[in-house]
Amino acid sequence: MTNSQTPQEAMTAQGITDREAITTQEATTQETMMDARISTGRLSQPASKVQILLRYTGWEFWRNLRMVDSTFFVVILPSALYLMFGVAMDQGSGVSVHGNVTAYVMTSMAVYGAVVATTAMAGTAAVERNHGWGRQLAMTGLSNAGYFTGKTLMSICIAIMPILVVFALGLVTGAEMDGTWRWFATAGLTLLVALPFALYGLAAALLFRSETAVSAASGFLVVFAFFGNLFIPLSGTLLDIAKFTPLYGVSTLARWPQMEGFVIPMDGTGPGYQPEFDSIGFSILNLVAWTAIFGAICMIASRRRTQR
Repeated sequence: MTNSQTPQEAMTAQGITDREAITTQEATTQETMMDARISTGRLSQPASKVQILLRYTGWEFWRNLRMVDSTFFVVILPSALYLMFGVAMDQGSGVSVHGNVTAYVMTSMAVYGAVVATTAMAGTAAVERNHGWGRQLAMTGLSNAGYFTGKTLMSICIAIMPILVVFALGLVTGAEMDGTWRWFATAGLTLLVALPFALYGLAAALLFRSETAVSAASGFLVVFAFFGNLFIPLSGTLLDIAKFTPLYGVSTLARWPQMEGFVIPMDGTGPGYQPEFDSIGFSILNLVAWTAIFGAICMIASRRRTQR
């Protein structure tokens, strides 16, 4: 402090000098770290949001793929059911509109596997959020939108697996469809109509907030699949009831490229048989209606959770 400076001016000047020294030290430190990273070849840019999203999606896909219980019900069980009902039975080579019965069963089992996949994956995502896993992932730079986008992409990848496996089995075990395009159309529709069931799994998770509830919801799909004409053809009163169940429109639309709405009767096509067809409009309405119901349940459950 000089004789002409007041104590306050001296303290201010000293503070400026100290800040300049700290700034210079920080700059020197950063330059040193940069030089070290360059010299060791470890210079890299921070990961972008897209890179974080893709890494998370890949990690989630691999994690779920390694879970034996999940893989069994999504991939192995539908494949086994196809081999049991579509290949082992003698009627598998019978003609069924634009293909054979084996192809009919193949599509049914692929639908079942894809629906189980979307239900389980969406439900698990909701349970993870309830347990605070999202807050942990936020520390990695993954946003909420990225979390749900990654879960959606992962669910789609998991849902594709049973379709690919069952269709591959069908291709080598005698499944037939008239024209290659029917194979691709059927596979695409199978994936598309299974996606709304993510809302079903989400609704179960939001209502009961436990993995047990999600497992129970996946178990109820067996009942829905029975009434959805996925396991055995229905007729009479059972068929009339089945037309208003969640999986009936899904199964009809997935099999449309092959069946074009034709309903295979349980008791065969004997004398006096009158063929029965499902309307594509009614099938779409069934799918839309149940999607709206599942979505409404999700909204109600979410609001109830917010109020609490």
